[in-house]
Amino acid sequence: MKFVLRLLITTVLVVVLCKILPGVYVQSWTQALWVAAVLAVLNAFLKPFLVFLTLPATVITMGLFLLVINAVIIMLAAYFVNGFKVDGFWYALIFSVVLSFAQSIFNISSGNNTSNTNY
Repeated sequence: MKFVLRLLITTVLVVVLCKILPGVYVQSWTQALWVAAVLAVLNAFLKPFLVFLTLPATVITMGLFLLVINAVIIMLAAYFVNGFKVDGFWYALIFSVVLSFAQSIFNISSGNNTSNTNY
């Protein structure tokens, strides 16, 4: 149930951010749902691999290189989902930062924290 809620939150955030941010476009709510699903899959499977491969760059930049990885994930989602377009790397970077920030706010406010200490 938490996954479905997060997917729906991400879908709404994608639509809202596409209305606010220039350079990022989504055709419909259905396409936004696909973007949210593709982002979930890419973040679950590809992102850990990319983080591992770029660990030296991430350490040298004190974690800032993770922003680059997030932008690449957004650009890959735009490649895989028809109806979702990002005009360039910088737009993908801004979109990923704002999306991550908004997701963290909604996850905190809805009580979905990742540290579950109730065993």
